[in-house]
Amino acid sequence: MSRYARSFDELEVYRKSLELQQLLFETSKSFPREEMFSLTDQLRRSSRSIGANIAEAWQKRRYKAHFVSKLTDSDAEQSETCHWITTAKMCNYISCETYAVLLEKSREVGRLLGSMINNASSWCDRS
Repeated sequence: MSRYARSFDELEVYRKSLELQQLLFETSKSFPREEMFSLTDQLRRSSRSIGANIAEAWQKRRYKAHFVSKLTDSDAEQSETCHWITTAKMCNYISCETYAVLLEKSREVGRLLGSMINNASSWCDRS
């Protein structure tokens, strides 16, 4: 697994987190102006933190506990992102179709993170 990736930006989970981040950024441009400093900001921040924490985890993979801790932070941000996506749907800022797509993309990142967490030893530096 990790022996094939030389840096965090080669990881599938990182790439998918960036795709989600950009999709949410574009989607949130249509939110009402009054949501700029609340829902829009929260959604953008949480989605951007997913990839940032993956990048930090990669640099901490020498120590399994640190690696898992940062991946867990990333997964928590992914869950928060799901909450904000649901909130956007409840406020009728996104369609049912957009909601389903966004939620599935976020959950896919969560599944990949879960796999990395559960198999952390295979990702960590053993030197």
